[in-house]
Amino acid sequence: MRVYDVELTSRLLLGTAQYPSPAILTAAVEASGSEVVTVSLRREAAGGREGQAFWSLISSLGVRVLPNTAGCHSVKEAVTTAQMAREVFDTPWIKLEVIGETDTLCPDVFGLVEAARILSAEGFQVFPYTTEDLVTAERLLAAGCKVLMPWGAPIGTGLGLTNVYGLRSLRAHFPEVPLIVDAGLGLPSQAARAMELGFDAVLLNTAVAKAGDPAVMARAFALAVEAGLAARDADPMEPRDMAAPSTPVLGKAVLG
Repeated sequence: MRVYDVELTSRLLLGTAQYPSPAILTAAVEASGSEVVTVSLRREAAGGREGQAFWSLISSLGVRVLPNTAGCHSVKEAVTTAQMAREVFDTPWIKLEVIGETDTLCPDVFGLVEAARILSAEGFQVFPYTTEDLVTAERLLAAGCKVLMPWGAPIGTGLGLTNVYGLRSLRAHFPEVPLIVDAGLGLPSQAARAMELGFDAVLLNTAVAKAGDPAVMARAFALAVEAGLAARDADPMEPRDMAAPSTPVLGKAVLG
């Protein structure tokens, strides 16, 4: 997978929040095989020694960092947070979140497009957390985004792909744009389904961090992503309404 001229082998991106301990986070990232982890500036700046320890942990994992603007509810807040993140993490990458509704954490797509335009003009490489809406996707691409990150379901719900039609339409309309399903996945089977639909990668956090054994779940998601990609590349059969025998009937013995 190639995003912003960076080649990635793993198609599983992992969040770093909510893990029971640093050791469990480390084990989960290693088990996932992920090359990219998301990090919130709010957590890094949460306080002196703790923030430094967390950053040292992330640095030791040898992965690429994708800072995010989690928790931002306005264009100004998201842009300012992104600018600070670039200084702290020394990367032009930014996962752009502009939240518009508190209960569902649905993106404010109007603010998202505006913030994406500002940040792209400032040299950021924006990964926008968005919906599966086609018009919003067009506006984000026009604003300078080279990748789109539509949600599967609201953040942290584990509901999976709640609008398969919308996601399939998004993939069909933008065949050359890297698309990463971000948020709402709860099971590895849902990640496999996203890959079977033609998506390039998945990003998740809660499903791994809140599992009974995060490292085992991270490995399960890695295998699911790999299986979904392989299934797509194998050109799967189309579903059909009528049954079809798998054993040929020609030449079957006839009993008198």
